[in-house]
Amino acid sequence: MGVVTTNTDFTRALLGRTGRAVCRLGVSASYGVPGDAVERAFEQGVNYLYWGSMRRDTFGAALRHLAPRRDQFVLAIQSYTRMASLMGWSLERALRALHFDYTDVLLLGMWNKPVPPRIFEAAQKLKARGLVRHLAVSTHTRKLVPEIAAASDFDVVHFRYNAAHPGAETDIFPHLPDANRPGLVSFTATSWGQLLGHGLGLRPGRPIPQGERVPTAADCYRFVLTRPEVDVCMTGPKDAAQMEHALEALRLGPMSEDEHTWMRRVGRAVSGK
Repeated sequence: MGVVTTNTDFTRALLGRTGRAVCRLGVSASYGVPGDAVERAFEQGVNYLYWGSMRRDTFGAALRHLAPRRDQFVLAIQSYTRMASLMGWSLERALRALHFDYTDVLLLGMWNKPVPPRIFEAAQKLKARGLVRHLAVSTHTRKLVPEIAAASDFDVVHFRYNAAHPGAETDIFPHLPDANRPGLVSFTATSWGQLLGHGLGLRPGRPIPQGERVPTAADCYRFVLTRPEVDVCMTGPKDAAQMEHALEALRLGPMSEDEHTWMRRVGRAVSGK
């Protein structure tokens, strides 16, 4: 499948049925990016800010510094809880730490099967209290995403998509509703570092073939963002330099056909396909 270039603006999108305008590059707190790098990224337009599974203090400090411009960014706070009674406690604790009254998005983390009624109802109660504006869910089960998109329970869906795992192109993108779809946010653009020539933890990956150029992080993000269906591609920088590498993707713009073909070739090698 070739490059899809129907986006009128490579850097901006509407986050599906939330109606919120977002930068198509989002940033996560989980890997340690310092707060001043987050603030610099915000000044360059990055406004989907994910205080997720690792709520780093420096990221929280950046959010507090940005409080006077609260209406200009979309805050996502994640809950992995499988106990409905703990969801409110976790969210309220996060909001107290930030001195915020609400989160734009409450992300129910990593549900690879339908979200149980008890969990969804707990999230709905938080929304009814005004602590949450929109509900989101993340999943590794790609074929679940069109089912979520066809319903109205969730306004945002997080899913995996990268050059080594491009299955969303067959399992998700062709099956989205034509109107009123949820916002689509992708994660693991570098395939846990595999596409950069190194892996993380239990995912060392296969070597990039000799003679192939090794992708940069910006290449990985550009590969994802070339798909117009993706509203936001998440990045998890660990330092200011990595944040700058991610921002380079926005400056470089969509991949050419040749670049896209190369990234697919590297992705197939890394995944063993």
